[in-house]
Order: sequence, then structure tokens, then C-alpha cells
Amino acid sequence: MESIRRQNPQAALMSLEAAAASARSGFACLFSTADEYESALITERRAQGRYTQSRRSTWPLALFAGCVLIVAGTVLLLV
Repeated sequence: MESIRRQNPQAALMSLEAAAASARSGFACLFSTADEYESALITERRAQGRYTQSRRSTWPLALFAGCVLIVAGTVLLLV
């Protein structure tokens, strides 16, 4: 192992520099701020269709109709 390093130190140095550059690039972040990250995340999720508005819920209408029926029944019982 020692003889390999002594025979070609330039190749070993280049290999070491390439390994260091590769290691540094693995820790790089694409976004400089959290706001940029969140903006990109929301844009991607919108593109996937996660934030689309679904049909309006029928629960409020059903609750209103139920209350109207209860009030009408109460009025009919008292009259």
C-alpha cells in the first residue's frame, strides 16, 4: 500500500481532491432560505394537485334543514 502512494502521488492527490469535491456537493442545499424551500414545496404540491378545492360540503345545508324541521315541528306541537 505504501509503495502505491509513493509511485504516483499526483494521482493520489487528484483522487483525494475528487473525493473531497464529491463529499462537499452531497451536503449542498438547493435553497438559501426556508422561505424559498417552502415556496418550492407548495408549488410542487400544487402541481401534484394536493391543494385543489373539493366540492363544497353538504353538512351545513343538512344541519340547516334539520333545524328548520325541528323548529317547524315544535311550532306545530305548540299551536
